[in-house]
Amino acid sequence: MRDTRESRLLLVLLVAIAFALITVDIRGGEESPLNGARSAAASVFGPAQEGVSSAIDPISDAITAVRDSGDRADRVAELERENAELKQRLSGDAADSRRAAELDRLLNTAGAGQYRVKAAQIIGIGAAQGLSWTVTIDVGSDDGIDRDMTVINGDGLVGRVSTVGRSTATVVLAIDPDFTVGTRLERTSELGFAKGQGDRPLRVQLLNGKAKVRPGDRLVTFGSQGGKPFVPGVPVGRIVEVERTTGNLTRTLLVEPFVSFTKLDLVGVVVEAPRKNPRDSVLPPKPKSATKAAKKKAPKKTPDTSGTGTARDGTDPNALDPDATGTEGTETGGTGAEGTDAATDGTEAEGTDPEADGYSPDGVPPDITPDGGRTGTTTAGTRRG
Repeated sequence: MRDTRESRLLLVLLVAIAFALITVDIRGGEESPLNGARSAAASVFGPAQEGVSSAIDPISDAITAVRDSGDRADRVAELERENAELKQRLSGDAADSRRAAELDRLLNTAGAGQYRVKAAQIIGIGAAQGLSWTVTIDVGSDDGIDRDMTVINGDGLVGRVSTVGRSTATVVLAIDPDFTVGTRLERTSELGFAKGQGDRPLRVQLLNGKAKVRPGDRLVTFGSQGGKPFVPGVPVGRIVEVERTTGNLTRTLLVEPFVSFTKLDLVGVVVEAPRKNPRDSVLPPKPKSATKAAKKKAPKKTPDTSGTGTARDGTDPNALDPDATGTEGTETGGTGAEGTDAATDGTEAEGTDPEADGYSPDGVPPDITPDGGRTGTTTAGTRRG
């Protein structure tokens, strides 16, 4: 369309008409004369508009997603980093709490036994030193550690120091097959030797083959001269099985260690032995269930009140011979040295009533009269006739 005078006049005319229609529509409100034309136009052009929009919207969304993908990736990376930091913080807090609890139990055990300890952390396991059950700790000669020092934790005996470096040391665990420690039984003070068996319970040989032991009894270390390699009184474990042996000079026990060797983390090296043997004072209190079981007594025997009248020798006092002269358990005008009748011996001694056996109060069986060949029968030493 060329820019001529006519075209300009047409444009002005159209603009004026548009303003006029807008003014009429606004002033008319809901009763505007243009409502019908608007509805007709919507009916005609609405479906076309929806079709165009459904075709164009996916393209528009894709363009928006491409434009915002960089910001979203940065946001996801930031959230992942924050999540990792929170997890690390929570894990660190849990580890610190667990380690603090282990240190508290270690100090309580050391205090109970009057052991002077040097705390250490396990930094390696036995694979680095061969096939033996050993661990490496982060203290050495610079920290005052020497060979053959006892190693404990809050639960009891862990092992002993075997080799020492300047900043590290190797500890042989109590479950090592080459490990042996002298023990003393808590209840009876019986002595023995405990030997490691790997992941199985410790094997203890008691020196006294007739020692009275039972499952649940506990053992502590007997101690060595000068406190090396073992200080006295360290909890070792509890008996889980007593092997049956007859005629042996020693007695074999299976003992479950107090220490959980698969969860070792914080340990203490005893650098100074106690001046006095703590004996059993380091052992933890026994569980209430075990105490009740130990105090449980065997059921008492109740007297026979069934009225059968069975005597102590297993005979029946009712089995009397009518032709008997009554010489056993009877008195024939004598002094009553025996003092008791067979009818009452075995009945009254067991706390039963003679009438329960069919006897009359005077001790005479119902089928035998006083004149029936059993004259002079007595009850409980009472002479008749």
